[in-house]
Amino acid sequence: MIGFLVVDKEAGWTSHDVVARCRRILGERRVGHAGTLDPGATGVLVLGVGPATRLLRYVSGADKAYRAEVVLGTTTSTGDDDGEVLETFEMAGVTLAEVAGAAAVLTGEIDQRVPMVSAVKVGGQRLHRLARQGVEVPRPVRRVRIDRFEVAEGSDPGTFAIEVTCSAGTYVRTLATDLGAALGGGAHLRRLRRVRAGRFTESEAKRVAEIEEAVGSGAEVLRAPLEALELPRVVVPGDACPEVRHGRPLEGPGSGAPSTGPFAVLDPDGRLLAVYEAAPDRRSSRACVVLAPG
Repeated sequence: MIGFLVVDKEAGWTSHDVVARCRRILGERRVGHAGTLDPGATGVLVLGVGPATRLLRYVSGADKAYRAEVVLGTTTSTGDDDGEVLETFEMAGVTLAEVAGAAAVLTGEIDQRVPMVSAVKVGGQRLHRLARQGVEVPRPVRRVRIDRFEVAEGSDPGTFAIEVTCSAGTYVRTLATDLGAALGGGAHLRRLRRVRAGRFTESEAKRVAEIEEAVGSGAEVLRAPLEALELPRVVVPGDACPEVRHGRPLEGPGSGAPSTGPFAVLDPDGRLLAVYEAAPDRRSSRACVVLAPG
């Protein structure tokens, strides 16, 4: 069993909950996810199944897209509506034009401080575990890229609907709190939904119950590994396939391979064999992940 499963995660589930449930449904121990979603968030969660778990590093680094609402006037301990209210601000007069202007400033490459409620490790401990103990520690600042930050009127007074397209590793909760601060007050996030992860969109995602029903009826639920990879592709001749299947170095990077970074290696029939990258001297390519064992 090998491939990717595109799940529409429901609110209240942790990403680990989804992985554990899908392991049972598929009868496969090797299942992992590409990019955590908060328990309160919904939307696209991509799972690698079987040997495809070794490709998750290439999927987790793909761009993401989100929908959510920003609530002006209050900050919370978690940056979203699951946390306790920390401060309140009078922001009833803030207009859509002002919010859009602040969002424009937060578009492009920006620095974000990792929130305390996150899975990042500091000093060997996950920040969210320290946060639950009431401990706050200095957190790293990361450079992220916001490609799109659109704002519209929200469903309630003082709320604004947002659509964000961003690089992997972006915290949309932090984006909401930064937006509130830029407007001279505070804000938090609610109703976060991931609508795209790399090549996979919410229209392709299925809830866990739907996946269980499909598997029970014998339907195919896995997507081919190659569908998930946004990598350059190199087709090797048939006589080179045994070398690739054994993960041996290939002479030269291959036609169409990038000068740096990984690329997918396919057989003449278009099947994914492995992921390689060019050696520093560009005289050969070496295997990063081999899917077709010798």
